[in-house]
Amino acid sequence: MAQTRIRKSGPATSSTAVEARRSRGRPQVRCDEETRAVILEAARQAFAASGFASTSIENVARRAGVSTKTLYRLVPDKKALFEATVTDRLDRFVSTVSLRACEGGDIEAALPDALVACADLVLDPEVIALQRLILADSDKFPDIAETFYNKAMLRSVAALAEWLLVQQKRGLIALDEVEAAAGMLLGMLVFQPQRDVMFGHKPPPKRSELERRAKTCSALFLRGCRRGTVGPAG
Repeated sequence: MAQTRIRKSGPATSSTAVEARRSRGRPQVRCDEETRAVILEAARQAFAASGFASTSIENVARRAGVSTKTLYRLVPDKKALFEATVTDRLDRFVSTVSLRACEGGDIEAALPDALVACADLVLDPEVIALQRLILADSDKFPDIAETFYNKAMLRSVAALAEWLLVQQKRGLIALDEVEAAAGMLLGMLVFQPQRDVMFGHKPPPKRSELERRAKTCSALFLRGCRRGTVGPAG
């Protein structure tokens, strides 16, 4: 009597489906560069909220969703972490200003755009918060104040000076001391709004207000240094 082999029926399982089930639930693997970016963003928020003294590596690691071992592998200590957050913010700012500097010809339109980019950094709420906290802790942590001064304040002026130098090489403006001119222009743009915000008298200016201020500062500046005009520069 012939035996009938009975085949059990059921849903077919492909190797793709098996692999999908195996991989489900595995943590997403990030490269070190992406992980470092996440850590720096978490650190920037932590320093702005709590200051340098009260921010711990463990707190930053929790905010970033990484282990302290991973954080220490990418950044050696808290001081280096603070410096990296400031440098990262400035790197993005400088790349923006450099892009705008290369966009071309009409300096009357281009300079206000570059100034607004500068103001975006100086008047950024987290940057303002960092400045307040750094000033409060500067006697205890002078190295941190020095880091912020060199990496943020001086470098932002240097970035604008580089922008102006490009325009001078194009023959659009004439300046004797480009870096000094950049400091004066940046001060004219942001000193009053920054002071108002730092001391809690006013909120940061709206975008439309900032753009109007940038155009006014730009017009005053160009009136003194445009090629062919009488001014302090030859």
